[in-house]
Amino acid sequence: KMTVKAVKMSCTTPNVYTKVPDGGWGWTVAFAFFFVEALTYGIIKSFGVFFNDLMESFDETNSRISWIISICVFVQTFTAPLSTILSNRFGHRFVVMAGGVLISTGVVTASFARNVVDMYVTIGVISGLGYCLSFLPTVTILSQYFDKRRSLVTAVASTGECFAVFSFAPAITALKEQIGWRYSLLSVGVLQLSIVVCGSLLRPIIIKEQEEVKAQPPEEPTETKYMLENEQTRTSIESIDSGVEITTSPSNVPGNAKAEHKSEEPKEHIQTLVGNKSTPAEPKTKLLDFSVMRDCSFICYAFFGLFATVGFFAPSLYIIPMSLSLGIGKDHSAYILSAMAIAEVFGRISAGWVLNRKPIRKIYIELICVVLLSVALFAFPFASEFWGLMTCSIFFGFMLGTVAGTHIPLLAEDDVVGIAKMSSAAGVYVFIQSLAGLAGPPLAGVLVDTTQNYSSVFYSCAAGMVLGAVFLSLVRPCKVGLCHRQQQCAEEGVMEVVLDLPEDFIDMDIAKAENSGKGCE
Repeated sequence: KMTVKAVKMSCTTPNVYTKVPDGGWGWTVAFAFFFVEALTYGIIKSFGVFFNDLMESFDETNSRISWIISICVFVQTFTAPLSTILSNRFGHRFVVMAGGVLISTGVVTASFARNVVDMYVTIGVISGLGYCLSFLPTVTILSQYFDKRRSLVTAVASTGECFAVFSFAPAITALKEQIGWRYSLLSVGVLQLSIVVCGSLLRPIIIKEQEEVKAQPPEEPTETKYMLENEQTRTSIESIDSGVEITTSPSNVPGNAKAEHKSEEPKEHIQTLVGNKSTPAEPKTKLLDFSVMRDCSFICYAFFGLFATVGFFAPSLYIIPMSLSLGIGKDHSAYILSAMAIAEVFGRISAGWVLNRKPIRKIYIELICVVLLSVALFAFPFASEFWGLMTCSIFFGFMLGTVAGTHIPLLAEDDVVGIAKMSSAAGVYVFIQSLAGLAGPPLAGVLVDTTQNYSSVFYSCAAGMVLGAVFLSLVRPCKVGLCHRQQQCAEEGVMEVVLDLPEDFIDMDIAKAENSGKGCE
């Protein structure tokens, strides 16, 4: 059974387990992750309700307003390695709390902005850095608390983003009618300060295998063991020649009373050597391990994330402007975004439930979901009225939930990098996503300004998702090929060691025993 070896004094002390608990304080971490998701990605996806207000207040084009979220997403993903380094150096709790302060500061300051450039700095840079410091350490430490239930728990906890979009979009829309967009944005910034409370709940976790305490003396070193076996071989051969049974125990040798004292000294020396070998110096933990970049399967998975990110944010940002362009009212447009969020909740839970079943190849399930998500994006341009757009949004939301809630936790699977390199791999993976996060929304804005049609946005997102599916399909073949090559190298190394051994090494010991027996005669 799993045992907790550390005394739980408060939520500031680390949890020490003999194996991954799959629960325990992990449920509190999952609760915190739910609200961190709601106050980070939930707010980012709900930012579309401010688009028309910002264009009117600052007299800017759609593409220039799109740069606000684009810079925010870029900074969030580009600084992911920094988040990993700070988490390994100062701990996840401190980093997430600092991120919450930065998010709140940026959004509150943005409510006093006088031009779009001020929004670039406040929401884009300051809050973007805070989003990175808050989200990535939370999902990383949650993955460390769970093993068998990891996919299901992460998927359910990540629904906080969906509930936030479902509730924030109509609430902010109604609030703007009462107090205006500036005070509404100020209220959102104050609410995001609660991320600090969520960060304080992230207790560190340490996994240490339980040491078995045995009463018998420690096992002798290999060299000493082989020496004793050779001695026994010579003794048994001598006993056959002389017809007398002799043992190797010093107490059985006549006139050797001192041998007992002499035999104790090397035994103590052997125990000291064994004790030193059992407690080797722990290697220093790397703040950021870039060795994952040599893994072909991870590279393919990173390219999947790069192209898939193009389709993650743009639809949520442009669904309300698109519905308004089709003559749908503001209230009904907000309902479409809320329906997308509800469908995403069911998508995340369904994906977690499916991926939690064993045996199952999770990477293939992810590939099927990405292909269906591409189909959903291609369907948007064919919607021309409220119910058609509602249907496409529900389908897109469900498929987005299956992908968005699982693509980062899947890094912990052996098909990609494994749980040991999860922290560094997540930092590098999200860093590579930053390029798409920077280019996605502005590219969509340029397409809208050029074509005067929102359909081009969804076509570009669908094209990126298809490219992501191509690279995702290569992850498993690359991993299998790499493991096969490593196994071949290991087998070749074993064969070389066996071939290097002398063919007559057993005969040599027997010959020595026969010579010593003749000498005694």
